[in-house]
Amino acid sequence: MNSEKQVRAFRGATQLAEDTPTQMASAVTELLREIMSQNGLEDGDLISVLFTATQDLVSDFPATGARSMGFGDVPLMCAAEIAVVGSLPRCVRVMLHARTTRERGDIKHIYLRGASVLRKDLQK
Repeated sequence: MNSEKQVRAFRGATQLAEDTPTQMASAVTELLREIMSQNGLEDGDLISVLFTATQDLVSDFPATGARSMGFGDVPLMCAAEIAVVGSLPRCVRVMLHARTTRERGDIKHIYLRGASVLRKDLQK
């Protein structure tokens, strides 16, 4: 394992039960905490976070949930997920960039709630 920190991207997604600000904050904070925990990341390791949300999520920005858990000094960006017929509804995806000593193959990408169907190859 390389002891020098490299910039890596960490992926994940979650699905909201319903489109409410409370659900958005809950789902996003759960997802970010799990990505950070499973990959041994600390706040100081973070570089930036990109969120996408399906077009049926309009009650709040995913970044609002991230700011509520202390990501206020981390650059955050939200974008609309492309509308693909038959895609998973009420889904927030994330790509988090951070410095880590983990090798690319050792990164744990996290898919929670109904979004686990997006990456069946990662299920245990």
